[in-house]
Amino acid sequence: MPQDDQPQDGGQDELAALRARVAALEADAAGRPPHRHRTRSFVGAVLIVLGCLLAPLGIVASWTSDIVGDTDRYVTTVAPLASDPDVQAAVANRVTGAVMEHIDLPALLEDVAPDQRPLLEKALGKLGGSLEGALSSFVREKAQDVVASDAFETVWTDANRAIHTSFVRALTGSDEGAVRISNDAVTLDLAPVIEQVKQRLVQSGLGLAQKIPEIHTDFTLVQSKDIGRVKTGFRLLELAGAWLPVLAVLLAAGGVLLCARRRRALVAAALGFAAAALVLGIALTVFRTVYLGALPDTVSQAAAGSVYDAMVHLLRLSVRTVVVLGVVLALAAWLSGPGRRAGAARALWGSGITATRATADRLGLRTGPVGPFVRRHRTWITWILVAAAVVAYVLWPHPTGWVVVGFALALLLALAVAQFLAEEPQAADRPRG
Repeated sequence: MPQDDQPQDGGQDELAALRARVAALEADAAGRPPHRHRTRSFVGAVLIVLGCLLAPLGIVASWTSDIVGDTDRYVTTVAPLASDPDVQAAVANRVTGAVMEHIDLPALLEDVAPDQRPLLEKALGKLGGSLEGALSSFVREKAQDVVASDAFETVWTDANRAIHTSFVRALTGSDEGAVRISNDAVTLDLAPVIEQVKQRLVQSGLGLAQKIPEIHTDFTLVQSKDIGRVKTGFRLLELAGAWLPVLAVLLAAGGVLLCARRRRALVAAALGFAAAALVLGIALTVFRTVYLGALPDTVSQAAAGSVYDAMVHLLRLSVRTVVVLGVVLALAAWLSGPGRRAGAARALWGSGITATRATADRLGLRTGPVGPFVRRHRTWITWILVAAAVVAYVLWPHPTGWVVVGFALALLLALAVAQFLAEEPQAADRPRG
């Protein structure tokens, strides 16, 4: 009998080994998609790449649509420039130069009324130096007073609100209005500011300023030798509007659905969008240096840098939002996958919630009928929470990276509460019966 048992045991071991080998082969075959799946995965990968390539253009198109179609958004963008020291200094210098060109120094003291001469001489005497230098400093002082006042901020904001249409025309091909394109530059007429400076000069005793005619001088907002191509590109992006980012997302989503390994494809697509947005952000920084370096000496680089930063501020916010959103989606897809580290993270998460529920049970806290309900419909509740987070993000006006982080944390908290309610009570605390 022992001799019969030995071959039988050996046969069972061999059979177990064969079964294990078959299971391994089946698992390996399941891991390798068939030929048709490979074709679909290839097409899906191409769609994901196209979506990632369109992502930066979609971000810029969305920013262009905001600047063109939303006056309040445009005013919010340029309003801080009124209190920017570099812009104020550049405007004051430009106004001073324009006013000095229309003041006749030899006739200055002759034309001033006798009762106004002491006031004028006293004002100029405080500044010292030659008459021309003293007068120029006097005018610059009044110009700086104007641009540093609350009145200038009001004028700046109201003017930009009024000229928003002209700004759009300037960047889309029409040169009408207070903002216009000439000599490869987008310029703003400073006539209202000069008029206030003239009034300040008259009030300070420079009666000759009354004879200064209406002066139209330009403050450069944007200057480039490629402004014609910028206009063309701006117009194309304006026409693209909001559908270009939607197209990028749809291409990536279609690619993910076509791929055999959708979770990995989703991680790749999310990180691809984040990387593309990051490249755009780097390009904006590099272009800033190149743009300022190409400006002529007559343009204040400090003021031009401030204008550039203000104009692309919303664009940079969008870049950060897409980067954060891509990382969050990739992390969520990875954590929900079958990987060992992802499983360990989920186990740690679950053990923490289980321990919390056990403590609640020991304290006598019960979920009542809510617990069994959540346990039965946990899958549906999870998807409803995810859908609610997505809808809230889509409906949020101009979300930022912090908004994305906030929604992610809120969703995690909601999922944790759902899992806490769905946990089975501890066996020792279950009612006996």
